[in-house]
Amino acid sequence: MTAAAGQMTLQTASTAEKFDYVMTFLKKMAGKEYVGFSNATFQSERETGDRNFAIGYYLKEKKCFPEGTDMTSVLDLYFQLCAIEVTSESGSVMAATLANGGICPITGERVLSPEAVRNTLSLMHSCGMYDFSGQFAFHVGLPSKSGVAGGILLVVPNVMGIMCWSPPLDKLGNSVRGIQFCTDLVELFNFHNYDNLRHFTKKHDPRREGGDQRVKSVINLLFAAFTGDVSALRRFALSSMDMEQRDYDSRTALHVASAEGHLEVVRFLLDACKVNPVPKDRWGNTPLDEAVQFGHHDVVAVLQQYQENYNPTDGSDKTSNEKNLDSLL
Repeated sequence: MTAAAGQMTLQTASTAEKFDYVMTFLKKMAGKEYVGFSNATFQSERETGDRNFAIGYYLKEKKCFPEGTDMTSVLDLYFQLCAIEVTSESGSVMAATLANGGICPITGERVLSPEAVRNTLSLMHSCGMYDFSGQFAFHVGLPSKSGVAGGILLVVPNVMGIMCWSPPLDKLGNSVRGIQFCTDLVELFNFHNYDNLRHFTKKHDPRREGGDQRVKSVINLLFAAFTGDVSALRRFALSSMDMEQRDYDSRTALHVASAEGHLEVVRFLLDACKVNPVPKDRWGNTPLDEAVQFGHHDVVAVLQQYQENYNPTDGSDKTSNEKNLDSLL
């Protein structure tokens, strides 16, 4: 009921209110980075938008608009939205929000639902590069959106977002150097949608961690727990790091945080990350044992509460980060 009411309110809103709504939404996607408006671009779009007016009248003739719609107001809003400005930095954050399943990596706010991200990336993949979309999908195989200002917004799902800008355009209105960059990227890394991870051995796959990377991952995680850096732990969790990984002594981040008395870290690991509250290190000690040994009574109380309510399912102590992603915010 609430969503339906919100939709009705937006449909009956003025053009100015609709524009403000979109601007606020885009700023959330950009993590509060720069999102502006170019009045000169808006005036130019409106004065030279003959094709868009022709398409609008054709759609109106075919009864494509809801009853009572003012087509010229709709086109005005469209031209305004075409004049929204971003920088390479803010555009890259928008791309990263899409790559991160709708959660802005800077603010940690969920801006888009997973379904909306899927639908958006599907459209970008199929028609985001004007008449070059088919060739781009074949050679690059990643969702992208081109702009006549020379920018290309590229999304590597679950990995990263990229915004490149180079004004010289080809005859189809796409950045020449931008397309070359995207092509070179997938030649080096197996990011193409249909690159086979097993047989494309000549390409690099940064998504597959080697031994050194896993060691570095454990060090970073345990050091953040040791220093009480909740912000770093939140970044690790949002990047799908295993928050229960262990060092050579089988000690987890929860062991370290409990020994140091970092109550906020302990709560974050238990509440948001849903880690196992009773892991044992090589000597058989649990995080509760560590907290008791070093006299951190507030941490002891929290751990005891979680141990009483802990009930591992299917014999597993681990809950995936993806399942608990919303609880990290």
